[in-house]
Amino acid sequence: MHEDIVRTRAFAMPLTSPAFPIGPYRFHNREYLIVAYRTDPKKLREFVPEPLEVDEPLVKFEFIRMPDSTGFGDYTESGQVIPVSFRGRKGSYSHCMFLNDHPPIAGGRELWGFPKKLANPTLRTEVDTLVGTLDYGPVRVATATMGYKHRAAGLENVMGSLREPNFLLKIIPHVDGSPRICELVEYYLEDIDLKEAWTGPASLNLWSHALAPVAELPVLEVVSATHIVADLTLGLGKVAHDYLAPFDPSRWKERRYDFLG
Repeated sequence: MHEDIVRTRAFAMPLTSPAFPIGPYRFHNREYLIVAYRTDPKKLREFVPEPLEVDEPLVKFEFIRMPDSTGFGDYTESGQVIPVSFRGRKGSYSHCMFLNDHPPIAGGRELWGFPKKLANPTLRTEVDTLVGTLDYGPVRVATATMGYKHRAAGLENVMGSLREPNFLLKIIPHVDGSPRICELVEYYLEDIDLKEAWTGPASLNLWSHALAPVAELPVLEVVSATHIVADLTLGLGKVAHDYLAPFDPSRWKERRYDFLG
Protein backbone atom coordinates (compact mmCIF):
# COMPACT_ATOMS: atom_id res chain seq x y z
CA MET A 1 0.00 0.00 0.00
CA HIS A 2 1.51 3.32 -1.11
CA GLU A 3 2.04 6.14 1.41
CA ASP A 4 -0.43 8.35 -0.46
CA ILE A 5 -3.13 5.72 -0.04
CA VAL A 6 -2.42 5.51 3.68
CA ARG A 7 -2.73 9.29 4.01
CA THR A 8 -5.93 9.35 1.96
CA ARG A 9 -7.62 6.56 3.89
CA ALA A 10 -6.42 7.58 7.35
CA PHE A 11 -9.50 8.45 9.40
CA ALA A 12 -9.74 6.02 12.29
CA MET A 13 -8.18 2.77 13.47
CA PRO A 14 -7.78 0.18 12.14
CA LEU A 15 -6.91 1.62 8.73
CA THR A 16 -8.65 -1.02 6.58
CA SER A 17 -11.73 -1.41 8.80
CA PRO A 18 -12.31 1.66 11.01
CA ALA A 19 -14.14 1.11 14.28
CA PHE A 20 -16.65 3.85 13.35
CA PRO A 21 -17.72 5.59 10.13
CA ILE A 22 -17.27 9.19 9.05
CA GLY A 23 -20.14 11.40 10.24
CA PRO A 24 -22.39 13.30 10.49
CA TYR A 25 -23.73 11.49 13.54
CA ARG A 26 -27.52 11.85 13.83
CA PHE A 27 -29.53 10.56 16.79
CA HIS A 28 -33.26 9.82 16.65
CA ASN A 29 -35.44 9.58 19.77
CA ARG A 30 -32.47 10.20 22.04
CA GLU A 31 -33.87 9.95 25.57
CA TYR A 32 -32.28 11.60 28.62
CA LEU A 33 -32.75 11.27 32.37
CA ILE A 34 -30.74 14.09 33.97
CA VAL A 35 -30.55 14.45 37.75
CA ALA A 36 -28.84 17.65 38.92
CA TYR A 37 -27.40 17.57 42.42
CA ARG A 38 -25.34 19.62 44.82
CA THR A 39 -21.93 18.19 45.73
CA ASP A 40 -18.76 18.87 47.73
CA PRO A 41 -17.29 22.10 46.28
CA LYS A 42 -13.72 21.19 47.22
CA LYS A 43 -13.98 17.85 45.43
CA LEU A 44 -15.49 19.53 42.39
CA ARG A 45 -12.62 22.00 42.31
CA GLU A 46 -10.13 19.12 42.09
CA PHE A 47 -11.77 17.61 38.98
CA VAL A 48 -12.46 20.63 36.74
CA PRO A 49 -9.40 21.62 34.65
CA GLU A 50 -8.42 25.23 34.09
CA PRO A 51 -9.19 27.42 32.21
CA LEU A 52 -12.75 26.18 32.87
CA GLU A 53 -14.39 27.79 35.90
CA VAL A 54 -17.07 26.51 38.26
CA ASP A 55 -19.80 28.89 39.43
CA GLU A 56 -21.78 26.55 41.68
CA PRO A 57 -21.06 23.14 43.26
CA LEU A 58 -23.46 21.31 40.90
CA VAL A 59 -23.20 18.06 38.95
CA LYS A 60 -25.60 16.53 36.43
CA PHE A 61 -25.78 12.74 36.40
CA GLU A 62 -27.07 11.68 32.98
CA PHE A 63 -28.55 8.47 31.63
CA ILE A 64 -29.00 8.57 27.84
CA ARG A 65 -30.84 5.96 25.78
CA MET A 66 -29.90 6.04 22.06
CA PRO A 67 -31.98 3.51 20.09
CA ASP A 68 -31.11 4.87 16.62
CA SER A 69 -27.79 6.61 15.93
CA THR A 70 -25.95 6.95 12.63
CA GLY A 71 -22.98 4.60 12.51
CA PHE A 72 -23.04 3.88 16.25
CA GLY A 73 -26.20 1.78 16.42
CA ASP A 74 -28.33 1.15 19.50
CA TYR A 75 -26.75 1.80 22.89
CA THR A 76 -27.05 3.46 26.31
CA GLU A 77 -24.71 5.88 28.04
CA SER A 78 -24.31 7.35 31.52
CA GLY A 79 -21.98 9.75 33.28
CA GLN A 80 -21.34 12.98 35.14
CA VAL A 81 -21.47 16.42 33.52
CA ILE A 82 -20.40 19.56 35.37
CA PRO A 83 -21.84 23.03 34.65
CA VAL A 84 -18.91 25.38 33.95
CA SER A 85 -18.02 28.66 32.30
CA PHE A 86 -15.28 29.35 29.78
CA ARG A 87 -14.22 32.92 29.11
CA GLY A 88 -17.60 34.18 30.22
CA ARG A 89 -19.69 31.59 28.35
CA LYS A 90 -21.71 29.04 30.29
CA GLY A 91 -21.49 25.41 29.23
CA SER A 92 -20.89 21.86 30.44
CA TYR A 93 -17.78 19.76 31.07
CA SER A 94 -17.98 15.97 30.65
CA HIS A 95 -16.21 14.48 33.65
CA CYS A 96 -16.80 10.76 33.03
CA MET A 97 -18.89 8.58 30.73
CA PHE A 98 -19.80 4.89 30.67
CA LEU A 99 -21.46 3.02 27.80
CA ASN A 100 -22.05 -0.43 26.33
CA ASP A 101 -21.06 -0.09 22.64
CA HIS A 102 -17.56 -0.10 21.15
CA PRO A 103 -17.94 2.20 18.08
CA PRO A 104 -19.07 5.25 20.11
CA ILE A 105 -16.37 4.53 22.70
CA ALA A 106 -13.69 4.51 20.00
CA GLY A 107 -15.18 7.40 18.03
CA GLY A 108 -15.90 9.48 21.10
CA ARG A 109 -12.38 9.17 22.44
CA GLU A 110 -10.51 9.51 19.13
CA LEU A 111 -12.53 12.34 17.52
CA TRP A 112 -13.72 14.55 20.38
CA GLY A 113 -11.98 13.28 23.50
CA PHE A 114 -15.05 12.00 25.33
CA PRO A 115 -13.96 10.30 28.61
CA LYS A 116 -15.67 7.01 27.74
CA LYS A 117 -15.24 3.61 29.36
CA LEU A 118 -16.99 0.29 28.82
CA ALA A 119 -19.75 -0.49 31.33
CA ASN A 120 -23.45 -1.38 31.43
CA PRO A 121 -25.87 1.53 31.87
CA THR A 122 -29.64 1.18 31.40
CA LEU A 123 -32.59 3.58 31.12
CA ARG A 124 -36.12 2.20 31.23
CA THR A 125 -39.64 2.85 32.47
CA GLU A 126 -40.83 0.66 35.33
CA VAL A 127 -44.61 1.18 35.68
CA ASP A 128 -44.80 4.82 36.90
CA THR A 129 -41.07 5.42 37.36
CA LEU A 130 -38.20 6.26 35.02
CA VAL A 131 -35.17 4.25 36.21
CA GLY A 132 -31.51 4.68 35.29
CA THR A 133 -28.82 2.26 36.46
CA LEU A 134 -25.08 1.97 35.93
CA ASP A 135 -23.17 -1.26 36.53
CA TYR A 136 -19.40 -1.56 36.14
CA GLY A 137 -18.95 -5.27 35.60
CA PRO A 138 -21.18 -6.96 38.19
CA VAL A 139 -21.07 -3.99 40.59
CA ARG A 140 -23.83 -1.36 40.78
CA VAL A 141 -22.34 2.14 41.00
CA ALA A 142 -25.37 4.41 40.32
CA THR A 143 -29.17 4.33 40.42
CA ALA A 144 -31.49 7.21 39.57
CA THR A 145 -35.28 7.30 39.73
CA MET A 146 -37.78 9.92 38.57
CA GLY A 147 -41.56 10.11 38.55
CA TYR A 148 -42.64 9.41 34.96
CA LYS A 149 -43.87 12.55 33.16
CA HIS A 150 -45.23 14.28 36.26
CA ARG A 151 -44.99 17.86 34.96
CA ALA A 152 -44.11 19.39 31.61
CA ALA A 153 -40.80 21.26 31.65
CA GLY A 154 -40.27 24.60 29.95
CA LEU A 155 -39.14 23.80 26.40
CA GLU A 156 -37.37 27.14 26.01
CA ASN A 157 -35.16 26.55 29.05
CA VAL A 158 -34.39 22.97 28.00
CA MET A 159 -33.49 24.08 24.47
CA GLY A 160 -31.24 26.75 25.92
CA SER A 161 -29.30 24.16 27.91
CA LEU A 162 -29.02 21.80 24.91
CA ARG A 163 -27.59 24.62 22.79
CA GLU A 164 -24.87 25.59 25.25
CA PRO A 165 -21.24 24.72 24.47
CA ASN A 166 -19.85 21.44 25.75
CA PHE A 167 -16.23 20.92 26.79
CA LEU A 168 -13.98 17.86 26.86
CA LEU A 169 -10.38 17.17 27.83
CA LYS A 170 -8.84 15.26 24.91
CA ILE A 171 -5.65 13.34 25.77
CA ILE A 172 -3.70 11.19 23.29
CA PRO A 173 -0.23 9.96 24.27
CA HIS A 174 2.88 9.75 22.10
CA VAL A 175 4.35 6.31 21.41
CA ASP A 176 6.82 6.87 24.25
CA GLY A 177 3.98 7.56 26.69
CA SER A 178 4.46 11.32 26.85
CA PRO A 179 1.46 13.56 26.00
CA ARG A 180 1.17 14.26 22.28
CA ILE A 181 -2.29 15.84 22.34
CA CYS A 182 -3.71 17.54 25.44
CA GLU A 183 -6.52 19.90 24.46
CA LEU A 184 -9.71 21.41 25.74
CA VAL A 185 -12.27 20.63 23.02
CA GLU A 186 -15.49 22.57 22.45
CA TYR A 187 -18.46 21.09 20.59
CA TYR A 188 -22.20 21.68 20.15
CA LEU A 189 -25.38 19.71 19.61
CA GLU A 190 -26.90 20.71 16.25
CA ASP A 191 -30.25 20.53 14.40
CA ILE A 192 -32.10 19.83 17.63
CA ASP A 193 -35.73 18.70 17.43
CA LEU A 194 -36.93 18.70 21.04
CA LYS A 195 -39.96 16.41 21.19
CA GLU A 196 -40.69 16.15 24.92
CA ALA A 197 -39.39 17.58 28.20
CA TRP A 198 -40.63 16.66 31.66
CA THR A 199 -39.72 17.19 35.28
CA GLY A 200 -40.72 15.52 38.55
CA PRO A 201 -39.52 14.07 41.86
CA ALA A 202 -36.19 12.25 41.67
CA SER A 203 -33.55 10.39 43.64
CA LEU A 204 -29.90 9.50 42.97
CA ASN A 205 -27.65 7.02 44.76
CA LEU A 206 -23.93 6.53 44.05
CA TRP A 207 -21.58 3.81 45.31
CA SER A 208 -17.79 3.67 45.50
CA HIS A 209 -15.81 1.79 42.86
CA ALA A 210 -12.07 1.83 42.16
CA LEU A 211 -12.44 2.19 38.37
CA ALA A 212 -15.79 3.98 38.16
CA PRO A 213 -15.35 6.60 40.91
CA VAL A 214 -18.63 8.46 40.41
CA ALA A 215 -19.13 8.62 44.19
CA GLU A 216 -16.06 10.87 44.45
CA LEU A 217 -18.55 13.67 43.73
CA PRO A 218 -21.06 12.79 46.47
CA VAL A 219 -24.77 13.60 46.38
CA LEU A 220 -25.50 16.21 49.05
CA GLU A 221 -28.87 17.31 47.69
CA VAL A 222 -30.92 16.53 44.58
CA VAL A 223 -31.77 19.88 42.96
CA SER A 224 -33.83 18.92 39.90
CA ALA A 225 -34.57 16.20 37.36
CA THR A 226 -35.36 16.37 33.65
CA HIS A 227 -36.64 13.77 31.19
CA ILE A 228 -36.02 14.69 27.53
CA VAL A 229 -36.69 13.08 24.16
CA ALA A 230 -35.06 14.70 21.10
CA ASP A 231 -33.57 14.18 17.67
CA LEU A 232 -30.19 15.86 17.23
CA THR A 233 -26.83 15.80 15.48
CA LEU A 234 -23.57 15.52 17.39
CA GLY A 235 -21.39 18.24 15.91
CA LEU A 236 -17.64 17.87 15.50
CA GLY A 237 -15.40 19.88 17.77
CA LYS A 238 -12.76 22.58 17.77
CA VAL A 239 -9.74 23.18 19.98
CA ALA A 240 -10.61 25.78 22.62
CA HIS A 241 -7.32 25.56 24.54
CA ASP A 242 -4.03 23.73 23.89
CA TYR A 243 -2.34 22.67 27.14
CA LEU A 244 0.91 21.87 25.30
CA ALA A 245 1.22 25.28 23.63
CA PRO A 246 3.88 27.68 25.00
CA PHE A 247 2.67 29.18 28.27
CA ASP A 248 1.29 32.72 28.04
CA PRO A 249 0.53 34.21 31.49
CA SER A 250 -1.77 36.84 29.96
CA ARG A 251 -4.31 34.11 29.09
CA TRP A 252 -4.78 33.14 32.73
CA LYS A 253 -6.52 34.86 35.58
CA GLU A 254 -7.10 34.05 39.20
CA ARG A 255 -9.93 31.61 39.65
CA ARG A 256 -12.58 32.51 42.22
CA TYR A 257 -14.86 30.06 44.01
CA ASP A 258 -17.27 32.29 45.85
CA PHE A 259 -19.41 29.30 46.86
CA LEU A 260 -16.49 27.96 48.94
CA GLY A 261 -17.08 30.72 51.50
